[in-house]
Amino acid sequence: MNKNIIFYTNSNIRNTFFSEIGIGISGNSFLLLFHILKFIRGQRPRLTDLPIGLLSLIHLLMLLVAAFIATDIFISWTGWDDIICKLLVYLYRSLKGLSLCTTSMLSVHQAIILSPRSSCLATFKHKSPHHISCGILFLSVFYMLISSHLLISIIATPNLTMSNFIYFTQSCSILPLSYLMQSMFSTLLVTREVFLISLMALSTWYMVAILCRHRNQVQHLQGTRLSPKTSPEQRATQTILMLMSFFVLMSIFDSIISCSRTMFLNDPTSYSIQIFVSHIYATVSPFVFMSTDKYIVNFLRSMCKMTSNVVNI
Repeated sequence: MNKNIIFYTNSNIRNTFFSEIGIGISGNSFLLLFHILKFIRGQRPRLTDLPIGLLSLIHLLMLLVAAFIATDIFISWTGWDDIICKLLVYLYRSLKGLSLCTTSMLSVHQAIILSPRSSCLATFKHKSPHHISCGILFLSVFYMLISSHLLISIIATPNLTMSNFIYFTQSCSILPLSYLMQSMFSTLLVTREVFLISLMALSTWYMVAILCRHRNQVQHLQGTRLSPKTSPEQRATQTILMLMSFFVLMSIFDSIISCSRTMFLNDPTSYSIQIFVSHIYATVSPFVFMSTDKYIVNFLRSMCKMTSNVVNI
């Protein structure tokens, strides 16, 4: 069965995917532009602005590359050679790894910001932006090294009906490696996933513990009546906690589909579900950040008022 025919003749799958990509590109572009303008205007940046801006840039590049790759999945294409296949797939997978690294470091960074003065993490508060940048750089280089097997396993193949190939696009397929090589790279990838997700879990647990303690202190001081306002640190923490939970859930779902597809279900239906799920976090995250940023919310409100005034005139 020629799988590529099913993809580019199914308009529902194609339109759904490109709509997701378009929304994600728009959201990340706006979030990145806002942080750039904030820097140009000389506004005092928050400690989380750097990792959030970097995350939006990574997601923007990832979605742009994904959109280019999608043209070879859903649209009849003339075909790519080995070099283009290897470059695009390696760049795409590297950007996905950068997304994971930056998200994990953002969680750790917020835990450091939220830590009380008596905590041992408080000593890293003024140094955390530098340490976060170094951590992201180190993890990115490490991930690019362990993803180098893609430069070997990704090939351009005109015959997608052969059973020993795993379909990636119409022009590109994944050639299975030997058992030893596959086991080695899989072990490295799993180690990376476990390490970074463990960092997220520990920092998330730490932030939840701090928020619960703060809530108990407020209840003790004010009785049963809680303060109606939350601090910016608490709002940022709640946002990041929500994103961490959503990211872990989508990562687990993506891993399950990927493993199932590799082992049992190498078909267009499972692949279409996988490529849709793998981009949900990059699409949703900028809107979550924007919805909790009072500067962006105020800007959008002022734009809506100006638009309504123009329409009324």
